[in-house]
Amino acid sequence: MSQHSSATLPKPPLLSTRAGLGWGLLGVLAFSFTLPLTRIAVGDGGDGGMSPLFIGSARAVIAAALAALSLVLTKQRLPRGRQWMRLVVVAGGVVVGFPLLTSFALTSTPASHGAVVVGLLPAATAVAAVLRGRERPPVSFWLTAAAGAAAVMVFAAASGGGLGGLQLADLLLFGAVLAAAAGYAEGGLLARELGAWQTVSWALVLASPLMIALTAAAALRQPPSGTAGEWAALGYLGVVSMFLGFFAWYRGLAIGPMARVSQVQLVQPVLTICAAALLLNEQLGWTTVLGGAAVIVCAGASVRVRRRPAG
Repeated sequence: MSQHSSATLPKPPLLSTRAGLGWGLLGVLAFSFTLPLTRIAVGDGGDGGMSPLFIGSARAVIAAALAALSLVLTKQRLPRGRQWMRLVVVAGGVVVGFPLLTSFALTSTPASHGAVVVGLLPAATAVAAVLRGRERPPVSFWLTAAAGAAAVMVFAAASGGGLGGLQLADLLLFGAVLAAAAGYAEGGLLARELGAWQTVSWALVLASPLMIALTAAAALRQPPSGTAGEWAALGYLGVVSMFLGFFAWYRGLAIGPMARVSQVQLVQPVLTICAAALLLNEQLGWTTVLGGAAVIVCAGASVRVRRRPAG
């Protein structure tokens, strides 16, 4: 039977798409605690605690140790040729850029405000996926994605984040979004060649010399100290946010399509603000229920839009 036969091909793409969305949602659930726990770890950013530089780099060092151990125990082959340069993009975006920028931003802004800006990440990832992966979603995809992004902004602002005036923290968060979007898109493509967990593991190992040096410099400048809760928050950031969460996320992006799977991140601000309310006692009212429902509806509409067939 021909490989183009309609009798053999419809089901696998459907199952693959659902699997991609499922893995992506699991990754989003893991990431949804990142901003509140970063806010806990940095505290007020003052002397005597853990500096944002220490937190942003030490979490990568923790994850890199786990990654190196996993790669050695499973005897993974080394990346080849241009794969190393592509891993630099991944490492620069999700190992260096996003953790450091958000750590500094959250010393002066609440987690709910961070969720407002980071809520732009699905749209940014979709753009990066289209540019890098040559995906061509139809106009209806962009309309539903834009509606979802707007719903995220309205919801997060109404929930207490507020857009306000553009401040340094906002610029840092915008930079974090751009860095993460580039890392997600390149990592999603590379995961199809190296494997999902292997991609993030190699990126962590590649960035580890820089992150170890930054951790040591931060510790010498301000010896880290903190409560049990602050150290536990750093542990989560290193083990889950920087390591285990990416297993699921890159697996989902690798299955793809990336532009569609990326839109499940529209529910992340909902989960993040709920986590902020639980962990940081930030206000959670009726706007959370209504706004959360709107965001989830938009996310569902986005992921159901079919890609335009390649011409």
